[in-house]
Amino acid sequence: MFPPAHIKELIRETAEKRISICLACPHHSKNHKTLRPDDHCTHCGCTLAAKTKCLSCSCPLSKWVAIVTENEEEQIKNILDGKEKRTTS
Repeated sequence: MFPPAHIKELIRETAEKRISICLACPHHSKNHKTLRPDDHCTHCGCTLAAKTKCLSCSCPLSKWVAIVTENEEEQIKNILDGKEKRTTS
């Protein structure tokens, strides 16, 4: 299932901010000789295209933090997949 526009926008904005931080980091793969063709972190090994879009992920070097907990992200996924009903406050 595809996320609604406001969630897609949040993911896009978050990833954009995070990738700009990663690009300036000395651990970005662009600063190292590596056999991997993708942009990745040489400290943790994560593929940056995926990790920067993960709302519950954080940089192990504390360069950026998670914006939701893993539990909250799982609830969002379940709602989008229709496995869980939305709660209203």
